[in-house]
Amino acid sequence: MIKLASSFAAFTLAAAPALAQDQFADCRASTVGAAQIGGPFELVDDTGATVTDADVITGPTLVYFGYTFCPDVCPLDAARNALAVDFLAEAGHDGVTPVFITIDPARDTVEIMRDFADVMHEDMIGLTGTDEQVKAAATAYRAFYRAHRSGDEFYLVDHSSFTYLMLPEIGFVEFFRSGASADEVAEATACYLDAL
Repeated sequence: MIKLASSFAAFTLAAAPALAQDQFADCRASTVGAAQIGGPFELVDDTGATVTDADVITGPTLVYFGYTFCPDVCPLDAARNALAVDFLAEAGHDGVTPVFITIDPARDTVEIMRDFADVMHEDMIGLTGTDEQVKAAATAYRAFYRAHRSGDEFYLVDHSSFTYLMLPEIGFVEFFRSGASADEVAEATACYLDAL
């Protein structure tokens, strides 16, 4: 028993510096490792310009993968993220950007992404690209998707539905499920921003 207690104490003391160095420890709701989500991408923005993650993630950013033809979760999550950005601005946290990356580049053209982003939020950035570019971005963020092409334009796409909070020079810090409210997203995001 003494050996077990001393081993636990040694582990606790060894882990303490790493735990103390996590400036976001009080904010974390998930246990997903930061190195596992996010990474470089090259896509096309809603003006037609080719952009990279460094061009897009210039401040706190809420990144979502979805598609504009989505009949349910995508528009709701995009609207929720837009509302969270507004709540954050009202609380003094300006500059949080909502980003919507399509997983359906065949239908989500630059024009469609521009219209969608403009309707959702004045600061939303809509991103599309080639199939390869979108797949690379989705893979970097561990975002799942699979199109059910039925031979007509009305096919659906199965996909994960997480919003990723990204901070420049830090990367991924948190994710939000579809069930999270705008208040919850804003409150959690504010905690991270206050801890910077």
